[in-house]
Amino acid sequence: MNARRAAASLARQAEARASLYWFTRYGFLQQRRQKWLHNWHHRAVCKKLEAVFEGRCRRLIINIPPRYSKTEIAVVNFMAWALGKAPDAEFIHTSYSAQLAVSNSWRCREIVRTEWYRVLFPDVEVAVGASAKDDWRTTRGGVVYATGAGGSLTGYGAGRKREVPGFGGAIIIDDPHKADEATSDAMRGHVIDWFRNTLESRVNSPETPIVVIMQRLHEHDLAGWLLGGGNGEPWEHLSIPAIGKDGRALWPAMHDAEALRRMEQSKPYEFAGQYLQRPAPLGGGIFRTGWWRYYDPAALPQVRRIVQSWDTAFKTGAQNDYSVCMSWAECVDGNVYALDRWKAKVEYPELKRMAVALAARHRPHAILVEDKASGQSLIQELRRDSAGLAIVPIRVDTDKIARAFAVTPLIESGRVLLPEGADWIADYVMAMGMFPNGAHDDDVDSTTQALGYLSRGGGATGFLDFIRGEAEAVRGE
Repeated sequence: MNARRAAASLARQAEARASLYWFTRYGFLQQRRQKWLHNWHHRAVCKKLEAVFEGRCRRLIINIPPRYSKTEIAVVNFMAWALGKAPDAEFIHTSYSAQLAVSNSWRCREIVRTEWYRVLFPDVEVAVGASAKDDWRTTRGGVVYATGAGGSLTGYGAGRKREVPGFGGAIIIDDPHKADEATSDAMRGHVIDWFRNTLESRVNSPETPIVVIMQRLHEHDLAGWLLGGGNGEPWEHLSIPAIGKDGRALWPAMHDAEALRRMEQSKPYEFAGQYLQRPAPLGGGIFRTGWWRYYDPAALPQVRRIVQSWDTAFKTGAQNDYSVCMSWAECVDGNVYALDRWKAKVEYPELKRMAVALAARHRPHAILVEDKASGQSLIQELRRDSAGLAIVPIRVDTDKIARAFAVTPLIESGRVLLPEGADWIADYVMAMGMFPNGAHDDDVDSTTQALGYLSRGGGATGFLDFIRGEAEAVRGE
């Protein structure tokens, strides 16, 4: 029996040396004296990281929910396992928090110091006198340096140059954004700029891999920027949502399907990004996909009046907003019908030409333009050059989200309809559903401007009567 146990132990040790997955399972048992509640996604993550070690993947993004073992596997265990196989490897590890990155580095160092690790990799030791939590070395020249996003990297590099191809280290980025700062364009931009201007240049070899493992927090977080071609390189992408396409929970031992549904209902924006890895909550944001009603354009009721609503922008860069004009008809049945939508990135002369052309097409009773920097020129010139147009400057005194919530009862109650078969519907519904996490909110601004104008009495009485009726119903409860 002892011989069998010894043979089994040797076999497990051999597996742990060869495989990150089995190394993680073996280490968990050795350290905690209990079996790891592993799941299929753990194996999937390990396989991708093994491809990184073997040189088959140089740029990797893994998106996975929080608390699903991502840091344990991709940072702590991967660095420890890789150092066992390549004791002179050089790592840079970063996270949104320097404290968190240093903690991960320390945990990796403590694994390397354990007796069970020394049994697996007897040639690897932590160097005496070079064992700080944030900057430690092996006796074979390996390096682990940890810092927070935005931290100094002067004097440090990742990936030892090899004359013979082989793993020499990596840059490992774990959750570069702090969750409660990810909605800030400035804070996201700070992280992306640091990656682009500092971190990305700290590779000692063109073959040095970079691994980003994170929960999605915004459409244009670091992962979104990279996947969109931000740094000009192709990235392999492993996205693991908490709920699969079949509706099943990813890891029932952590969250079953019912628990996940409760979480989604409670915080749809956060859940869409952090748990579904889709930071634009389709059907789960302020404007739910299922709220929209549709109509046959050939059977449009008698029109009471038409309103056009403009959200303007004069720049055409990739990161700039679109200009949008939505044309709406309020009909005798008291409902509002979307007639048309124009959306493009244009310079001002073309914007003005389109405003005149769309006004000629739909003959609106009012043309709404937000009275802001990019809209003031349009207001002034249309009033000067097109005397027959009823230009209505709109002054905004509340934020975008407040304006959105103000008109959701109209859409939810089915009083706002979209034309069946229009080629812009899918993009429009998606853009509305992405708010407020989407990169652009032009459609939302144009829509809320029009519906808000009508509901305040700028439109015909049918729509206003609905608003008043809703208020009366609330007071009567």
